[in-house]
Amino acid sequence: MISVVIPHYKGKEKLYSNLKHNLPFFKDCEIIVVNDYTEVSITGEMKQLFPEVVVIENKKNLGFAGAVVVGINHSKSPYVFLLNNDVVLKDDSFKSALTHFQGTPSLFAVSFKQIEKDEKHVGRNKIYWSHGFFRHSKGDPGTHGINGWAEGGSMVFDKKKYEELHGFDTLYSPFYWEDIDLSYRAWKAGYTIHFDSHVLVEHHHESTIATYFQKSKIETIAYRNQFITIWKNISDFQYIAEHIMYLIKNLITYPLKGQLNFVNGFWMALLLLPQIIKKKNQQKKLWKKSDKEIFEKFNLL
Repeated sequence: MISVVIPHYKGKEKLYSNLKHNLPFFKDCEIIVVNDYTEVSITGEMKQLFPEVVVIENKKNLGFAGAVVVGINHSKSPYVFLLNNDVVLKDDSFKSALTHFQGTPSLFAVSFKQIEKDEKHVGRNKIYWSHGFFRHSKGDPGTHGINGWAEGGSMVFDKKKYEELHGFDTLYSPFYWEDIDLSYRAWKAGYTIHFDSHVLVEHHHESTIATYFQKSKIETIAYRNQFITIWKNISDFQYIAEHIMYLIKNLITYPLKGQLNFVNGFWMALLLLPQIIKKKNQQKKLWKKSDKEIFEKFNLL
């Protein structure tokens, strides 16, 4: 039915606590935990505490995308529920996502409403193009409908379509933009992404990343991955031309403003350009929608 894949990096107490809480809602589901913290094994403790859970120990740290790829590759169900280890479920309503897939053959993924530690509801997202860059913002989490991307911390997706799209891209390691990239590739391939506001989960965004990584490094990686997303996915000539124009401008003005993380992120992405081009050429075969068509879907969201 559904395989639950949970990537783990440090903070095993949080993993154990949340897994204990969530486990009753996983009835009839395959459960896979991927330990991406290579310095501390959790296999022994997990076998004692949660014998029904499959534990995979990575031999080296792969980052979020790499860890979930390992878990998904081991999954046996046609649908995968990707869940962060800091997400707390309210019930098993995530299973209702299956009804969306049954009624919509073009559906790639379903994402859910999330409540953050400040009690704000989030989860519905908008994507758009502005001043030469692919950007994103929050949409109205109180209504159903299309979603810019299905968030990696809490989403159910069709594994067959995921494999067709070549899955999560490990170029984004260790974190950020990998779920946006996968979702955008799904949109370009003619698939859709749905937001279900009736399913509510508790998710304290960035709590794990902010705990273990410096703010400067997080921002640099975010910029790098924004560049990767643009260079890998954007194909409309008008957007490419606009990106080049604003990129040149920003590379000159951002250092003057003290925003060196933007420049550092650019150089980090540039080093990956051969791999980015290779992946883009691979994805071209699947493209059915233009960038303009996709962005226009979210103009009124």
